[in-house]
Amino acid sequence: MVNAAGSPTFYEFDSTDLFALYKNLDERDEEPVVIYHSHTATEAYPSRTDIGLASEPNAHYVLVSTREHGNNAGPVEFRSYSIIDGVVTEEEVTITPTEESTP
Repeated sequence: MVNAAGSPTFYEFDSTDLFALYKNLDERDEEPVVIYHSHTATEAYPSRTDIGLASEPNAHYVLVSTREHGNNAGPVEFRSYSIIDGVVTEEEVTITPTEESTP
C-alpha cells in the first residue's frame, strides 16, 4: 500500500485501500498472517506507533531495518514479533535456503 501520510518517518494506510483489503479478506474468510514494513533510520523493533496500531493478534509483525545503508545494497536487520494488547514478543526467524540459493 502507498504511504498515505507521504512522510519519510511515519506510515499511514490509505483508509479506502485498507477497507478494500479487509473487505476482500472477509469475503474469502481469511485473516492477515504477516504484516510487514521497514524502518529506514531505526532498528527493526516496533515503535510506540507500531504497537498502538497493531490490531491483529494472530499476525506476525515483520520489521526490516535498512538503517545501515539506506536505499543502497547492504545488510538488513529482519525480525518478527507477536503484538497482543500492547505486549511485544519477539519470534524466532529461520531463513531456509532454496535450491536456487544453495551452492
